[in-house]
Amino acid sequence: MGHITRSRRLEIQREAARLRMREQREGSTVERIVTQLCTAIPELSPLEAWRLALGWSRAQAVREIAALYVVDGLRPPGLSPAQLCRFEHGPDRPGPEYTEMLARAYGAHPGQLGLASRCTCGGAPGYGHPEVKARAWPPVLPPGVEIMTASGLSALRESLRLALLDAPNGSLAAADLAQAAVEHYALAYSRHAPATLFDEVAAARGLLTAVLAAPADERTGTELRRAAGWLSALLANLAWHLADHAGARAHLTVAGSLAERVGDARLTAWTLGAQSMVTRRRDAEAALSYAQAGLERAPTPLVRAQLLGWAVLPSLVQTGRRTDAERTLGEAAAALDTAEEEPGRFGFDSAELALHEAEAWLALDHTDRATARAEASAGECVPHTPGWAAATLVLAQAEASTRPGDAASRAVDVLERIPADRLRSTARERLRSLVMSLGATDVAAVRDLRERVRTLPPPTDIRGRDTPA
Repeated sequence: MGHITRSRRLEIQREAARLRMREQREGSTVERIVTQLCTAIPELSPLEAWRLALGWSRAQAVREIAALYVVDGLRPPGLSPAQLCRFEHGPDRPGPEYTEMLARAYGAHPGQLGLASRCTCGGAPGYGHPEVKARAWPPVLPPGVEIMTASGLSALRESLRLALLDAPNGSLAAADLAQAAVEHYALAYSRHAPATLFDEVAAARGLLTAVLAAPADERTGTELRRAAGWLSALLANLAWHLADHAGARAHLTVAGSLAERVGDARLTAWTLGAQSMVTRRRDAEAALSYAQAGLERAPTPLVRAQLLGWAVLPSLVQTGRRTDAERTLGEAAAALDTAEEEPGRFGFDSAELALHEAEAWLALDHTDRATARAEASAGECVPHTPGWAAATLVLAQAEASTRPGDAASRAVDVLERIPADRLRSTARERLRSLVMSLGATDVAAVRDLRERVRTLPPPTDIRGRDTPA
């Protein structure tokens, strides 16, 4: 479907539901409804059109597929609504097994779903040789499997080192490579243990130090400083997730200084938002000032939505400005409706906004709203990722007072799914807060959670090394 705003997605859903009901009243087959949907709504992929023609949500489609596995005597796989969304919109493409199950669930042929096998035998398009678009579809990997290993990360750094050896005073090619490294680290942020990624990002930034002292020319110097600023921002975020709050503040100071030097408004806004996050635990008013300063510098609707949800909203909640916080909830959602969501550490999407909304509603004592938004956030995340863990733990916190056993079981599931070296400091704080909320509740799941949190190894050991999984 390409990048479209959330408000347009809602319009598509409403329009699809209206067309489906009209065609059903006229006795149309599902296949005809699909044709009508694709004609009226060109953004729809065939796979999404078939689901909408059946009137199914993604969660319902996932349940139908899981039921087919059960009928076949097989254990249902880890397919999630978020993964199905990526099948519908890209970049992922289902493998042969999921293609078969999707076709069975929808009552269609793979070709009708846009999932016909791509012929690799070399003939011209025609009978037996369907036309193949040039786009290459990456393989679908199960949750937790990384596309790039730690060795791959070091190879990326080595490429940057070689480029700088070839041009000791830097070059635009080296600056482009440094920025490409930033983009990769940001997109791969959740695929690696924070300590592993921290070492690589620090080493990559270190390669730029000598070059920045005497760059080849002004433009090269500007672009290398820009890359160093973003690498510093990544280091700050990684330090935060390793519970190194002093280090996070230091790296943010560098990132902010470089952002101002090169005039990078987005980096400036992001850095101020991160400074608000780091400052919030010790000075809520100062955190709000940082958040508002970042909001004033937000260059796009997406960055505005990010600053509202990530920085302004929690600061308002912590300072007791309830009315302002509730207004900001609406402003953040409205800003995201007009923006194109972006992946990666510096991006922002509806799943992350829903997480911040859930935490705000929880702090404002609206546990029903907090539960709904935490469920929405978890449902949009890839299972067993840090985002999923965060949403699941907030959901557990919302359930703690009424269903302590269920809340504890959710948290135990997070600990079983996420290795210790990948468990961020923010998740650790949520776990400790949940244990405190559960108090002395004497049920098996709570006792289990209490003991697991008590014996959880720190993110780094006494020698400063990352904790083994």
